[in-house]
Amino acid sequence: MQNSIKSIRNLGLSLKRMFDLLQNDIMKTKTIFTTICLAATMSLYAQRTATISLSPEGTQIIPKEIYGQFAEHLGSCIYGGLWVGENSSIPNIQGYRTDVFNALKELKVPVLRWPGGCFADEYHWMDGIGPRENRPKMVNNNWGGTIEDNSFGTHEFLNLCEMLGAEPYISGNVGSGTVEELAKWVEYMTSEGDSPMARLRRQNGRDHAWKVKYLGVGNESWGCGGNMRPEFYSDLYRRYSTYCRNYDGNVLFKVASGASDYDYNWTDVLMQQVGTRMNGLSLHYYTVAGWTGSKGKATSFTDDDYFFTLGKCREIEDVIKRHCQIMDQYDRQKRVALMLDEWGTWWDVEEGTNPGHLFQQNTLRDAFVASLTFDIFHKYTDRLKMANIAQIVNVLQSMILTKGDQMVLTPTYYVFKMYNVHQDATYLPLQIISDQVQVRGNRTVPMLSATASQKDGKTHISLSNVDPNQKQTVTISLGGLKANRVSGEMLTSAHLTDYNDFGKAEVVHPQAFNGAKIQNGVLTVELPAKSIVTLELQ
Repeated sequence: MQNSIKSIRNLGLSLKRMFDLLQNDIMKTKTIFTTICLAATMSLYAQRTATISLSPEGTQIIPKEIYGQFAEHLGSCIYGGLWVGENSSIPNIQGYRTDVFNALKELKVPVLRWPGGCFADEYHWMDGIGPRENRPKMVNNNWGGTIEDNSFGTHEFLNLCEMLGAEPYISGNVGSGTVEELAKWVEYMTSEGDSPMARLRRQNGRDHAWKVKYLGVGNESWGCGGNMRPEFYSDLYRRYSTYCRNYDGNVLFKVASGASDYDYNWTDVLMQQVGTRMNGLSLHYYTVAGWTGSKGKATSFTDDDYFFTLGKCREIEDVIKRHCQIMDQYDRQKRVALMLDEWGTWWDVEEGTNPGHLFQQNTLRDAFVASLTFDIFHKYTDRLKMANIAQIVNVLQSMILTKGDQMVLTPTYYVFKMYNVHQDATYLPLQIISDQVQVRGNRTVPMLSATASQKDGKTHISLSNVDPNQKQTVTISLGGLKANRVSGEMLTSAHLTDYNDFGKAEVVHPQAFNGAKIQNGVLTVELPAKSIVTLELQ
């Protein structure tokens, strides 16, 4: 009997403990729920803060070529984008669209890569010279099966570069072309002598040779450029580059076809087997959701999609660092440059357009990808000497969109324009402390990104508040930098999905920014949510 009573008492105590524990769990759950609700409320109404320490002493120069462009025979990038021909009803300058040409002049394009891309390794340059009516046509097998009439060729491209003041970057055909073909192209473009190709150039209306510095020896040789192994391509590079000669004071900067994204073995093999026979080694990196199925819509996305995009964009820093580490193992003097000659966002094509033409719209989200990417590029210019966004008009993350006689400047265009103050400027290191968020893909995104440079007695600081909802107060210690005046401009809009469209007033464009002040060597900046700002200090 006593044992039974004791058992009942123990059972009662056990039930009481269970009840107490359950009550505690309920209270904890309430507390957690309250905390989540409070955090959500604060995220809507609170203001973030960040601090930056600027070092006024810099040593690295940000090469202007970091702001390079890329034009491929793809969709309407060339035809209808850059080129309409002299007889077009669309206003033009010697065949180049007047509106696009003027917009590119304002952008201060430092270098332009052409004719590809994948197209380069099926392009035979002799088809694009001589009277246009006699030039043979071809099928563009890489991009939508479009008929290419070759009316835009070597002369049209190099003359455009001269008019824009841009350095040409020729991508040579290694995939389907011969050593002789590439060697003769170099001679045609750069020889001033009485050589066969120089005489042919003169027959086609160009007396003096062009200056051509950058020569890509193949493109994506691991893929559309021939599906090669790095060991095989290394030998091809050595062979082709041998016959690409310097003529009459023109010195070629030869760029080997480098890796895609995370293919570190490709870089390792080329550094081993080619080494300093190449002046530069290329790298391609795209911000995409995935290469299979949908990449997502350019203009319709959630905040979660936005942060995932920024996380993928920022991962370019780890990729650059890893490739640089491999190059450092073989080339501590940094004689071989890293050339990131394709980068940018890649979304699903716009509905109703040819899937092979890669035409996509461009929102404020794309602008943030550009600004955050430049902030990273500036840190690695001891090795990274060029970058070329894909592409300049009507393709992927383009500067400009055209439709008939209409033209639109994209948010990415305006980032390039706001950032061109950093071209050939001295990089000023920054120490940044800001809030961070964990995003899909096990990545971290800081809420503030920034970069700074100095040139001609002026200091420029570019800041990106990537938070879509909260403004930020940024306190910048200038480290003894003497400045008492600050001005700036800002790129923002009501929604991350906003974009500029044909036949409508611009929605996303720079505006004057007055939210910065200097006092006692400290710069305080009030950054609105989802804003990109460039400040000038004097």
